[in-house]
Amino acid sequence: MAGEKRFGTSMLGFKQTDVNSYIEKILREFDDKLKEKESEIAELKNQNRELRIKYEDIARKSNHINDDRSKIADVLIKAQEKADVILEDAKKQAGEERKKLSDMVESEKEKLVDMKEEIKSLRKEVISTLKKYESDLNVIEELAVNKLNDFEDSKKNDEENDDDFSEDIIEEILEEYSGKSSNS
Repeated sequence: MAGEKRFGTSMLGFKQTDVNSYIEKILREFDDKLKEKESEIAELKNQNRELRIKYEDIARKSNHINDDRSKIADVLIKAQEKADVILEDAKKQAGEERKKLSDMVESEKEKLVDMKEEIKSLRKEVISTLKKYESDLNVIEELAVNKLNDFEDSKKNDEENDDDFSEDIIEEILEEYSGKSSNS
């Protein structure tokens, strides 16, 4: 067989030196392979330890990220809820303001209508007053014309007291007017 060791023979069996040197050679090879395997095991243990440390670090980071995500999600949900409340309040407040403004506009329209009516009434009153004054002025003018005619007639008759007479005419016109206006 290949790889089989053959020992030389001696009187009582195999040659002891061949057997011993073979056993020593096998022990050395075994020790070398054992050291090699132990070195390989130590290296694998180191790699395992490093990978475990990396895994734990990544797991911590992952947990931290998950916690942060959870916090961010909570904050976003609360912010959305708060935004919804603010938006609802703003809509409600805008509705109230719109109603107030609508009421104010309606009130101002009513005031405007009242003012228009008052202006119409004042206009009628002013027109009436102006017509009355016009009528009164016509009466005064008529009285003045009559007095002037009377004056001219009396001037022809009496040319004395010219200055006093014009004042007397104005007083008479005003007295006649005031007497007629109080009778009216």
